[in-house]
Amino acid sequence: MHKLSISDIVSRIRSGTPFEAVAEDYSFTIKIEEYAPYICGAVHDGHQFRKSLWEPCLHTEYERWYEEDPCTKEMVQTHPIVIAGCDSRFEYDLNRAPETAIYTDAWGKQLWKRPLTETEKSHSLRKHHAFYEVVHALVHQIESRYGKALVFDMHSYNWKRWDREVPCWNLGTANIDNDRFGSQARAWSQKLGGMTLPNGIASTSKINDTFQGNGHFLKYITQNFKDTLVLATEIAKVYCDEYEGTIYPEVVRSVEQQLKELIPLQVKEFQRDTL
Repeated sequence: MHKLSISDIVSRIRSGTPFEAVAEDYSFTIKIEEYAPYICGAVHDGHQFRKSLWEPCLHTEYERWYEEDPCTKEMVQTHPIVIAGCDSRFEYDLNRAPETAIYTDAWGKQLWKRPLTETEKSHSLRKHHAFYEVVHALVHQIESRYGKALVFDMHSYNWKRWDREVPCWNLGTANIDNDRFGSQARAWSQKLGGMTLPNGIASTSKINDTFQGNGHFLKYITQNFKDTLVLATEIAKVYCDEYEGTIYPEVVRSVEQQLKELIPLQVKEFQRDTL
């Protein structure tokens, strides 16, 4: 793995060079083993939180972890193209537009003891902008090569906070072209629902049940690339104890191994069946 500037990362993508790198400010990682017709993204996988924000932040490390999406990069790490955030969404949220990417409060609780300075905000937003500069170059490269692209937008959610039964998997489709891609979304949901998970976990799957796919990562790609489908894929945090902070590695590994088979199947169908 290399440590590269944003311009170097973009240059390598534009030239079609395979590489693996971390951004020079350690804000995200990108791996391109080959320029395959699909991308895996884990924008909320990160937990880093820069030191200048420690003192003014009212949330504990656990409270931040609880709202992040740990292990979502690990679940797709075997695939040829993976881009993932390293920083916590509490520093800046890659799944929100720039104007709302820096929280003032989070899930009903004030986040900062005092308002952040413009210098701190600018620092965070530069990272947000750089990430999307790379995303744009990457999706453009894949679309140019294959005529279309498929993006697996991996997330997790806290199922225990819901006061009703919720699915193991949720697929958000409110902001995709459902006339064109709806059958692909339904096929992906069906594949997720067919998983066999450890510890008696039922791999139920629904579309637009808990979330509707309103994230900026999906919206940005969809608005800029008409021939790319983003599948906003949420797994309930059945792979950890969300109240204790304990990860269940056997569940994470099971998901990873099954996605290793299911994702290429979905890509093959997308390439074959989508005009």
